Amino acid sequence: MAVQIQVDEKAFQIDTTKKVVLDGIELKIEEGDFLTIIGPSGCGKSTLLKIIAGLDTEYRGSIEINGRNVTKPAISQGFVFQEHRLFPWMTVEKNIAADLNLKDPTVRKKVDEMIEIVRLKGYEKAYPSEISGGMSQRVAIARALIRDPEVLLLDEPFGALDAFTRKHLQDVLIDIWQKKKITMVLVTHDIDESISLGTDIAILRSNPGQLQKLIHVELAYPRNRTNPSFQYIRQQVLQEFEKTDTVGYKDGEGI
Repeated sequence: MAVQIQVDEKAFQIDTTKKVVLDGIELKIEEGDFLTIIGPSGCGKSTLLKIIAGLDTEYRGSIEINGRNVTKPAISQGFVFQEHRLFPWMTVEKNIAADLNLKDPTVRKKVDEMIEIVRLKGYEKAYPSEISGGMSQRVAIARALIRDPEVLLLDEPFGALDAFTRKHLQDVLIDIWQKKKITMVLVTHDIDESISLGTDIAILRSNPGQLQKLIHVELAYPRNRTNPSFQYIRQQVLQEFEKTDTVGYKDGEGI
């Protein structure tokens, strides 16, 4: 078992009012699976991801990765934020290495491998201001992967990108996942993205955030969005949202 998630309750205190964000979420993610988490705005998707990463420990429950309790951030939990958060004064290769010494032959080899995997060959010496947003996100993914995490957590990393770049990066991410055989968890508000990437889709409902449905996706990669099987799963996801009167997903896009 790669990841065991048990969030009995996650709440925020707003003035004198207790706001329960997540309530009774239990999930098991097998090693090497790709789980996508989808749901309406405010359902606690990003909060759940931060709990898995150890970035938020103020909750009732437990997170285990390969039998180890997660109590704080660690290199075993790689995290990619919505914004790339690159250091503007560092080149692509130095951003990937971060606090690792590029002069170390082992580090140099791993950085070169990551650059190859995320398809940034030729841009090693470029600065963040000299590359596109999509390329910057690939640098961020490489930086998270270089420490060989047991699970890679991605919080809507493609949300701010145009449709063409988004589709390209989805293909890159699947390529990385298949090559590295790493467990991945991605939060998204896009139904088509959740089906294109995930081996499983966790659908959350809101107020409070709870697991509405877990759908297993048995489709070969790469996935054709016009395929009848793809469209069948899409309808399944939409039907789950209709059960809770969720707005904003009529066209398959998030709100």
